[in-house]
Amino acid sequence: MTYDATLTPEARADALLRTMTVEEKAQQVTGLMPIGLLGVDGLVQAQAERLLGTGIGHIAPLGMLSHRTPANLAKAVNEIQRFLVTRTRLGIPALFHVEALNGVVSPGLTTFPTAIGLAATWNPAGVAEMADVLRRQARAIGHPLVLSPVMDVARDARWGRVHETYGEDPYLVSAMSVAFVRGIQGDDPREGVIATGKHFLGYALTEAGQNMARTAVGARELYEVYTRPFEAAIRLAGLGAVMNSYSTVDGVPVGANREILTGLLRDRLGFTGTVVSDYETIRHLYKRLGVARDAEDAGRLALAAGLDVELPVADGYGPTLARAVHAGTVPVDQLDQAVWRVLRDKFALGLFDRPYSDEDPVVVNEVARQGVDLSYRLAQQSVTLLANDGTLPLSRDLRRIAVVGPHADGISFAFPPYTYPAALEMLRARFTGERAHIPGTENITADVTPEATALMREELAGPIGTPIDDYIRDAYGALSLADAVRRAAPGARVSVVTGCGVLDEEPADLPAAVAAAADADVVILALGGRAGWFTPRITEGEGCDTANIDLPANQVALVEAVAGTGTPCVGIVYTGRPMALTPIVGLLPALLYGYYGGQHASTAMADVLFGDVNPAGRLPVSIPRHSGQVPVYSGQPTGTGYRRTDQDMHQGYLDLPSRPLFPFGHGLSYTTFDYTDLAVSSPEVDSEGAVTVRLTVRNTGPRAGDEIVQLYFSDQATGVTRPARELVGFTRISLDAGAAATVTFTVPMSQLGYVALDGGFVLEPGPVQVLAGSSSDDIRLHGSFDVVGKVAELDGRRSFLSDVTVSDTRP
Repeated sequence: MTYDATLTPEARADALLRTMTVEEKAQQVTGLMPIGLLGVDGLVQAQAERLLGTGIGHIAPLGMLSHRTPANLAKAVNEIQRFLVTRTRLGIPALFHVEALNGVVSPGLTTFPTAIGLAATWNPAGVAEMADVLRRQARAIGHPLVLSPVMDVARDARWGRVHETYGEDPYLVSAMSVAFVRGIQGDDPREGVIATGKHFLGYALTEAGQNMARTAVGARELYEVYTRPFEAAIRLAGLGAVMNSYSTVDGVPVGANREILTGLLRDRLGFTGTVVSDYETIRHLYKRLGVARDAEDAGRLALAAGLDVELPVADGYGPTLARAVHAGTVPVDQLDQAVWRVLRDKFALGLFDRPYSDEDPVVVNEVARQGVDLSYRLAQQSVTLLANDGTLPLSRDLRRIAVVGPHADGISFAFPPYTYPAALEMLRARFTGERAHIPGTENITADVTPEATALMREELAGPIGTPIDDYIRDAYGALSLADAVRRAAPGARVSVVTGCGVLDEEPADLPAAVAAAADADVVILALGGRAGWFTPRITEGEGCDTANIDLPANQVALVEAVAGTGTPCVGIVYTGRPMALTPIVGLLPALLYGYYGGQHASTAMADVLFGDVNPAGRLPVSIPRHSGQVPVYSGQPTGTGYRRTDQDMHQGYLDLPSRPLFPFGHGLSYTTFDYTDLAVSSPEVDSEGAVTVRLTVRNTGPRAGDEIVQLYFSDQATGVTRPARELVGFTRISLDAGAAATVTFTVPMSQLGYVALDGGFVLEPGPVQVLAGSSSDDIRLHGSFDVVGKVAELDGRRSFLSDVTVSDTRP
């Protein structure tokens, strides 16, 4: 068929919808796992006829589940699209989606630091720049929708998916989410990629920190904190898609919760995009949660709630949904609304006008190589110096360096879930039988033909048969920490001893580590966790939560033994979530947080160790002292957690302080910064107005460095508690030694709104404390103002981000 390109995407969707049968409509609101479609000789025609003959809405990531070059992947996508365009009645192309949390998950494309590492940069502009690279790369391989970013506010360190998030604070998460969405969606949808905000809603604060458990939070906090990043991305960046959470809210699974998916998301937040299901959501309704009788009943509930697309394959939608519509149990107008949104997206993306990607290897490979320098820069910016007595930076005159610990000579730890190496390890575990059951992969082999099996064997045998560190070294040019240290200090003798594994059950050799430490001028201890995608022997990942967040005991013993030699030690903790480090902090004169930095993780760390880069990462999460403190976070309301007043009769625990070991926003530098000259624009600010806060920051140390200037407010409300310290603005500034800058924040009062006793979103007149500093607990300057005027009714007028300007200050 032909479609009038002069009409709007909405009008084109209207026209096409009127021509469709119920069966064709039902196929547009579901997806397909693509492995069975392709063989060694290309598209398997019989499979295509069977699976695609009536069309399809979405197709799951093709590159993530194979090992094609970017150009060959574009060619494979084109084969499938060509069939849909030329061999089906309506010629509707598919919408291929892919994961792209910190890199498009497909071979041959750039990998960036994981999301929590990106958050540690406190650099939204850098995240937007990264997302723009991902936009071009996803488009180049024919996947114009990404299942990213994760907008969950993560305040429970037990949850295994903290590394996928931008941390604990709704302002920081909002700033990073908006930046990602703006970067990846671009200015023109025909060149852009639809971002999918996930997981709506409250997914990161579930009962006992367990994945998929119920969301244990009240309606006020749900809106004020957990909804905020989604609403910011919707209103400021035009977020195109949302993915539901697996959890339940007030007893109702989000995938079947009309109050959440329609009442809150669409009616209150103004979302006009498409809601796609997290994988297997509809199956969960009747198999896992028992809220539906069967697939048809589950599909009926989900569609009525406002869930537009079922992924990854049809269960309650597709043919099941078509039968329900014909039987009269599902209104056809509900189906039409969901189908219309899918068609509108496809028209807006230009898929009907340009269904095929450029297959020229020169063109595709040029795009595939983009972002490498940016990935390096973001990895450098993420490294966070937690403690330092002057041991760092290390001298290049050192003659003997021992690199000790489970991550001393490894590479793959820097590639957590939502990177291609992690996907390859997941496939290895699945196909070798190491993990016979991996959630979400049950459908990978459901429709695999002998032709597809032969192709998988041809593509994956080599990568799966190669040790993962060797694969990463060859594919990404990544180095181990030991090799990066050798490169940074070529005159030193670098010895490497593992000492112990990540987990306590892994082999350990403490005497070897002690011997290496005793024979060194300095020891670099490479410690931490190991994230994985449903693979064995990991400390975190999806569905891999832990009740105990302590650094494993064997690693603590390693630090104790090595520190006992008297040789100066530098500790590095690689992890994607907060780890309780209380037993080792007092033993290490210097301690760094490395996150999972991707292909430049070790090189960036070596740059910091030897002073080529002045560390300026800041914690996007609070680091607890002990598992029993969880959740502990900066934005705790007055009178709870560690935000107690001197009027509180209970200030903490009997056995340890209630404060975190390291607070949100913490991070040290090799230089020093002074804060002076705080000025608040007016002692009284109208409730419908804005306040300007100006201050001066000067680099008073011996070398250039970056500082993260953080602005917090403390407000009170009638009848409801508010955060004792609320982040309202930040900026990353670079200053030469002796240089100063004036930083000006403009904060609209509508940014300070909250849910009042009557359920309205308001701001009342009253006093506001102003706090500026280098972390949430390192406040250097104080001020105040009063909100005056009438109570501001802010429903639909909520603000999310303050404006910041930076100007040089002359001596």
